[in-house]
Amino acid sequence: MAKQSSYQTALLFRFFSKREALKITTWIVSIVVVTLMVALALSGLFQNDQERQAIAETMRNPAMSALVGQGYGLDNYTDGAMLAHQMLLMTAVVVAIMNILLVVGLTRADEEDGQLEMIRALPVGRLAQTNAALLVMVATNVVLTLITAISLASLGIESIDWHGSLLYGVVLGITGIVFGVFTLLAAQLSDNARGTKMLAFAVLGVSFMIRAIGDAGNELLSWFSPLGILLGTEVYVNNYWWPIAVSVILAIIIGFVALRLQQTRDIGAGLIRQKPGKKEASRFLQTPIGLSLRLQRTPLIAWLIGMFLIGASYGSVLGDLEGFFAENEMMVELIGAVEGVSMTEQFLSMLMVVMAIMGTIPALMSLLRIRGEEKKERTEHIIARPISRMKLLMTYLAIAIITSTVMLLTAVVGLAGAGLALLDVEVSFSTLLQAMLAYLPAVWIMLGLATVLFGFAPKFTSWIWFYLIYSFFVVYLGELLEMPDWLVNLTPYAHIPELPVESLNWSSLSLITIIALGLYAMGLFGYRRRDVEG
Repeated sequence: MAKQSSYQTALLFRFFSKREALKITTWIVSIVVVTLMVALALSGLFQNDQERQAIAETMRNPAMSALVGQGYGLDNYTDGAMLAHQMLLMTAVVVAIMNILLVVGLTRADEEDGQLEMIRALPVGRLAQTNAALLVMVATNVVLTLITAISLASLGIESIDWHGSLLYGVVLGITGIVFGVFTLLAAQLSDNARGTKMLAFAVLGVSFMIRAIGDAGNELLSWFSPLGILLGTEVYVNNYWWPIAVSVILAIIIGFVALRLQQTRDIGAGLIRQKPGKKEASRFLQTPIGLSLRLQRTPLIAWLIGMFLIGASYGSVLGDLEGFFAENEMMVELIGAVEGVSMTEQFLSMLMVVMAIMGTIPALMSLLRIRGEEKKERTEHIIARPISRMKLLMTYLAIAIITSTVMLLTAVVGLAGAGLALLDVEVSFSTLLQAMLAYLPAVWIMLGLATVLFGFAPKFTSWIWFYLIYSFFVVYLGELLEMPDWLVNLTPYAHIPELPVESLNWSSLSLITIIALGLYAMGLFGYRRRDVEG
């Protein structure tokens, strides 16, 4: 019976591998190259043990533990320990995202597009497609593991040895597999690709938040997060392998449950059934903005809750910062004190840009929903009515702009609500609000670029995500890697004043906003002139 269910799995595995080869290669090369660049940069940045121990002191606080993970090896902060501490968690999150998108594309997205029904019409087993998708996902992570391990060990850095490098690669690979099978389970619960992504990203977000709270204060809580378990390997420090075994067992259990559910459910169905809609749509639902909001209601609410929790999780660990800075003169020297501005306020400015980039994601998703509707040939039904293309695109654009504003506001409310009462220094809510909303013009530039791509080259609309990843990379690692200013300045986030460290520059913010408006106009012009693609 099992053999019949898996019939032609090998054939579908080869087919999926060829189809996804470019995407997988791009992901793996990008992850490995960035990892190697950071490893080399860290090795060359500090010339002796004293300098490395000085930077280790800057990591001994709850806020940094929440951001990058528990500080293992801080007493002997070698290049390897530093790499694992500052990069492993963020890289693992990126690997998890890669696997979520890969598994959704190979399972629920294909099913939603009708491809699974065509495959099932051929002499293939009931689980052949799912098994093939699992094999592609596992093979991708195995390749990532081996390339990462060999590349790191080949750098010739003393503390980045073969044992630790292998474990570093395995942690990334197992992270991908764990969240890959979580996504496969989500594909059985939801009856559409969008819902599957939401569930999978919700698991990732909750895992990160639980780990952040645990690492910041309650260490036991971290062990309830897959990310927290894998960080317990203490790569390049103690090199524990038992968390890998625990994660493998977890992945096997979740994968088995997902396969059982896949075998019993119908095509197009999910365990979480959607409620039947009303017989007649309301007048508001029959408008472009009403329909757009209805289609995006659930993901927008989920992101709203997520942004609040992200802000609150960072805010909850701010209470000890000023005391920490007071006891660590080296930290003050490294960050650089600014007259009239507390060290806590300077640290908050670093958090603002990270949360602003996170808030850009739902705004872009909201805008690019119009591209998804066009690909599924639903746009024609709307513009066949007395609704112009300009009005349709402007509706999605307006929702995206409002979404960006609401998301940043929600994040800063969460940060202030959890953090202001804990801070030892007086930081007003208006200061946090100004610092966060100053990044809105940068978010609007991203929306403008996405609009231009949609208007002139809709097939390349997804490229905006690579630009957002690049922006996060240069903001998060640009200073560490000593990147040239012209590379850093390619992202709009680099042109926003870091309040309250810097003064508010209305002229630069106004110029960025005007550029964003110009991009909107270009995108609208392009969409008006091009054909609607199916």
